[in-house]
Amino acid sequence: METMVCPMGVGATKLYSALTQTLSSSSPLPLPPSHLTPCQPADANLDPASCQEQKGSSLCPPNPVELLRQCEEALRDRPPRIHRKFTHLSDGDGAPSSPIRVMQWNILAQALGEGLDSFVQCPLEALSWSRRKYLILEEILTYRPHIMCLQEVDHYYDTFQPVLAGLGYSSNFCPKPWSPCLDVEGNNGPDGCALFFDQSRFEFLDSVHIRLSAMRIPTNQVAVVTMLRCRSSGRCLFVAVTHLKARSGWEWLRSTQGSDLLRHLQNLVQKHPTGPTCAPCSNIPLLICGDFNAVPTEEVYRRFAASPLGLDSAYKKLSQDGLTEPEYTTWKIRPTGECCSTLDYIWYSQDSLRVDAVLDMPTEEQIGPNRLPSFSYPSDHLSLVCDLSFKEKE
Repeated sequence: METMVCPMGVGATKLYSALTQTLSSSSPLPLPPSHLTPCQPADANLDPASCQEQKGSSLCPPNPVELLRQCEEALRDRPPRIHRKFTHLSDGDGAPSSPIRVMQWNILAQALGEGLDSFVQCPLEALSWSRRKYLILEEILTYRPHIMCLQEVDHYYDTFQPVLAGLGYSSNFCPKPWSPCLDVEGNNGPDGCALFFDQSRFEFLDSVHIRLSAMRIPTNQVAVVTMLRCRSSGRCLFVAVTHLKARSGWEWLRSTQGSDLLRHLQNLVQKHPTGPTCAPCSNIPLLICGDFNAVPTEEVYRRFAASPLGLDSAYKKLSQDGLTEPEYTTWKIRPTGECCSTLDYIWYSQDSLRVDAVLDMPTEEQIGPNRLPSFSYPSDHLSLVCDLSFKEKE
């Protein structure tokens, strides 16, 4: 089989340099030993009004439409990107405010993609960071979410934090204590979970890093939980991002990790029944995004579905009966065979939030015979994107 080579377009390096040079990146910080760690987001003090006063300075987000155009130009020699459409839903039970767009995505750690994951049908050229970083940025710029929950992030400090801060996002990053990326020669540090939010839409209130436990024993999996206040409505929201233990045979551990996360979230909801600066409401809604590494028949999925927190899975809305998850959120070929599974979810408080629109899943034909990742798509997991609104308060 011939190897397909898609060279980067002219101007790609110039585009990336222009983005990253506008902000200085932070130095990596180790995960503190505590299982529950208060934290502050990067660039938490960037104020939209101040940005208007400093138009043209490094604090002002560049035009995302122009950045997307430049990114597409940098990628012009690759095969066509995968085009996806939104399915719009309406039940007339939303507050009179614009929807909140949420993205959940395991972006594939660079060290794992080039090292340990062994995508046998994906050419090495398609896995190079010089290509993948533009494809990831293109996906983000195409959908422009207000909240992003990312897993397997191993280029946070040198890429995602500075570039997305330049687009107006504040963020929190929690690395895995024993990241497998560290076992790969030439790695860029540990991978972990990152949570980004649009500062023009949300105000930061509080955040914690959680090292998930199993039977009170700390594990290698983590979560970030951030409390936000919507600037337009005053309503508050808890957002969590996590990545549970992978591989078959670890179902019991995923279930225990999921229970630990639910316990932490229950405690946070009880600690902040209405929030210090939030508009009054019965409970603060939850949004939980993650690569659960669990199919819908696993116990951890059932635990979330049956939780007293009143959670539902947004992507069930794509099915005709509204009760069935997509056929797949990841599709890859490894030496052990082909894997086509649903592992990624966006859980939300169904009593307080409604789903307005859901981005559909690409077809098998769109994904292609060599599956993911590819020259057209940078990860083995597909992004999940949905629009949600606060329901009217009773």
